[in-house]
Amino acid sequence: MYAHEAEAAGIAYEIFRKPLSEVDRARTDGETEGFAKVMVKQGTDQILGATIVASEAGEILNEITLAMVAGLGLKTLSTAIHSYPTQSEVIRKIADGYNRTRLTPLIKRMFTTWLAWALR
Repeated sequence: MYAHEAEAAGIAYEIFRKPLSEVDRARTDGETEGFAKVMVKQGTDQILGATIVASEAGEILNEITLAMVAGLGLKTLSTAIHSYPTQSEVIRKIADGYNRTRLTPLIKRMFTTWLAWALR
């Protein structure tokens, strides 16, 4: 699904986007042009669609396609082990970005307090 299709259907959505320049393998391969973006239904991790512009787009897209067919969301994709370094790590980075939006101010404060304590 594209954004204009979601809007026409009255579906609220959020888009999570990562440039390949932030992916180690893409930098190593000199293939930093491009990006991946995943559209989810607002307030959920349900994947509505994705766009991937990269030399390895076909391989990266497989994970998103499987997740959509199986009814898995970004939250689940963030828990999957992603080979490192591969360009498909961009999906993990997007899923991690989604997870960061789920942190409430209270949880963020508790986490940062715990992290500060753990690192002393």
